[in-house]
Amino acid sequence: MPVLPSWLTDPLWGQFAALLPERPTVDPTHPLGCHRRRRISDRIIFDKLLQLLRFGCFYQAIADTTCSATTIRNRRDEWIPLGVLARLKQIAPESYDRIVGLLLDQIAIDGSITKAPGGGEAAGRSPVDRGKQCWKRSGMTDGYGIPLGRVLAGANRHDSPLLTATLDRLEDLGPLPDHITVHLDAGYDSDKTRTELATRGLYGRIARKGEKAPRPANGGTSSAPTPGRTPSTGSPAATNAAQRSSTPSSTLRTRPSPSVA
Repeated sequence: MPVLPSWLTDPLWGQFAALLPERPTVDPTHPLGCHRRRRISDRIIFDKLLQLLRFGCFYQAIADTTCSATTIRNRRDEWIPLGVLARLKQIAPESYDRIVGLLLDQIAIDGSITKAPGGGEAAGRSPVDRGKQCWKRSGMTDGYGIPLGRVLAGANRHDSPLLTATLDRLEDLGPLPDHITVHLDAGYDSDKTRTELATRGLYGRIARKGEKAPRPANGGTSSAPTPGRTPSTGSPAATNAAQRSSTPSSTLRTRPSPSVA
């Protein structure tokens, strides 16, 4: 089963394939009778990379009879200097915005810790996992939870100092709505955060330190507003649900969709 529906991946692959240089189908680096002489299809590698992005797993976890983990990494390293993956990073949100629609007047930012067994320049000692090497990922999503960008740092970094670098990722999205509300947890409850948002012309909905978020009746999580901290009313979950049920999909986009070459 494909990791994403074909109506989304096929147009994306068509645009991505147009960025790739012409390559021979037979690999000239392997002599006759040694290893595999026929080059693995770029489409297979493309689908494998989508699996990596979708599931966040190791290369070995998605390797199978079609290609090995080494082949996936080698092809990735071949595409990076060509700027193909950087262009894909730009094409993906543009295509999604045109086909489905992004809710960019409501964004959420939060940090999470993930393991980094291979280390790396951004890795650091985890404060919650016996000092193992881990990453702090400061991620940003739109109102529907679609990832918009992230910043990597050592696991021992606090979330709030990464806010500025994370908000800088908004510049990669092109034209934005006039009024954007940023949803943050209590870890960002500081004057420095409010100053940063005000400087950028952004509204903040920040949970208060020392106050528990109200628990909804259905037992799930709550994103209820904090009194006096936001110009908008109602939770983003309720707002999004109302928009999905009463608003045609063609009106969900809050900014003009740029054309994709």
